[in-house]
Amino acid sequence: MRYYLGIDIGTFESKGVLVDADGQIVASAARPHKMLVPQPGWAEHRPREDWWGDFCFLSNKLIADSKVSPADIKAVAASAIGPCMLPVDGDGEPLMNGVLYGVDTRAAREIAELTDRIGEDVLLSRCGNALTSQSVGPKILWLKHSRPELFARTAKVLTSTSFIVEKLTGRYVIDHYSAANFSPLYDVAALGWTDELAADIIGLDKLPETLWTTEIAGHVTAAAAAETGLAAGTPVTTGTIDAGAEALSVGVLDPGDMLLMYGSTIFIIEITPVRVPDARLWYAPWFFPGQHAAMSGLATSGTLSHWFREQFARELDPETAVVTLAREAEGSPPGANGLVLLPYFSGERTPIHDTGAKGVLFGLDLTHTRGDIYRAVFEGIAFGTRHVFETYADVGHAPRAILAAGGGTKNRVWSQATSDASGRTQIVRQKTVGASYGDAFIGALAIGDVKPADIRKWNPVEREITPDAGLSGLYDRRYRVFRELYERNKDLMREL
Repeated sequence: MRYYLGIDIGTFESKGVLVDADGQIVASAARPHKMLVPQPGWAEHRPREDWWGDFCFLSNKLIADSKVSPADIKAVAASAIGPCMLPVDGDGEPLMNGVLYGVDTRAAREIAELTDRIGEDVLLSRCGNALTSQSVGPKILWLKHSRPELFARTAKVLTSTSFIVEKLTGRYVIDHYSAANFSPLYDVAALGWTDELAADIIGLDKLPETLWTTEIAGHVTAAAAAETGLAAGTPVTTGTIDAGAEALSVGVLDPGDMLLMYGSTIFIIEITPVRVPDARLWYAPWFFPGQHAAMSGLATSGTLSHWFREQFARELDPETAVVTLAREAEGSPPGANGLVLLPYFSGERTPIHDTGAKGVLFGLDLTHTRGDIYRAVFEGIAFGTRHVFETYADVGHAPRAILAAGGGTKNRVWSQATSDASGRTQIVRQKTVGASYGDAFIGALAIGDVKPADIRKWNPVEREITPDAGLSGLYDRRYRVFRELYERNKDLMREL
């Protein structure tokens, strides 16, 4: 028997699966953890507890629950939230909490400084990306400016997946897809690190070695085997960011294929035939040489519904709160009885890239219910998603097919509002477990047991979410208000 282990470290939860040679899940497990917000605009994880600790817990649990012999697990692949910034010492030990992806906006000053010095045109040409809160380079410069004593002790700067792979294999590596988020330190034409644009950020010897996602980075060490339950010598892939693994899990393979990932944030990846240099989107080489990805994401999505439950549904049983609130939202009509919400609770990423943007709930009166507001949350996220879809169309790459993934596909209000507000059909495959399933496939791919197109056999189409044409006029009017709310109030937001 041949099995493949995939584990993904998410913003609020880690998930793992053990998959057989036919793509069937023989065991699955999950473990929650917290996103730390030590001050407004910051977002962190504890690397040993939340990243490596979750990996070890899930690996041991999957092996125990499935009763699969560790020797029959032929490959291991991990993904994790990203891009993150984690400095480690010479022994690979974390020097601080991991600084998370675009939801962490602490490096706004460094972003402005580097953009002014280098120039946005040069950044787009050399790095494929404007500098935003998603960029790791400015966060490394923040470390140098704000924590000079830690920076002096830094031997390597890793992202979340790099940290896990180092614990498994002892090797410091990063995939090209993740490395492209280290702007301005990555040259997309040369497919490697560069210090030509900002030599003062960090020495290139302190960055991990770049590999392709499906390359074998190393093998499980004896020490890692003792912690994870895996067999020493098991091949470990380079891994990637969670959204990339999730895209592969639902069959995003060809130009025009787009992932719409419903998670703590909305994340979108479209495979494009050429590199798309536009400051509103992010760019990275895709998993395979010669392929390109145009990416985007909202800053708060599932995180916003999580916040709403914690603040406004405390009296509900935590085990059933999601179901109860969903029922209340379904009781509110499309349009949420006139409410419009801007979901900019952590600033916003694409396409406005405004770290100063604020959340807004507009149109309240004394008749509104909690269900109206909860529906408005999801419709606001849907409008933000439509804004992103329109951005892809603006640059000449409207998606051919939208493949939806993540827990939000099971939320009828959220997923249907997304189709209704955008006028786009979403394709949902049978297995929506997400990035961990994509990781297992990456493991099989890395050792030659499958070909890329086999993911469509592993995970066939289950259903489609189609827009209600009768609601297009309503949502077009609400969307106009959504866009105007930000434009008319962005200066006031910054004053706050």
